[in-house]
Amino acid sequence: MGSLSIWHWIVVIAVVLLLFGRGKISDLMGDVAQGIKAFKKGMADDDKPAEKPEPVKTIDSAPSASTSQRTDVGSKAV
Repeated sequence: MGSLSIWHWIVVIAVVLLLFGRGKISDLMGDVAQGIKAFKKGMADDDKPAEKPEPVKTIDSAPSASTSQRTDVGSKAV
């Protein structure tokens, strides 16, 4: 007792075929296959290198010589 013989498996398979029919089982297997293909395609897309990134823009904090002479806007020159 406890182990399943070949006759048990035949009865289980026969009941499953009677309940679901061959069409539903083949449709289910087709859906599983499409899911696996979509998963593999998604994994392959992740492995591709990224597009050329935009150059990093930096802001120089050191004042340059051309900006050292400041003119006040709106003030009157004396």
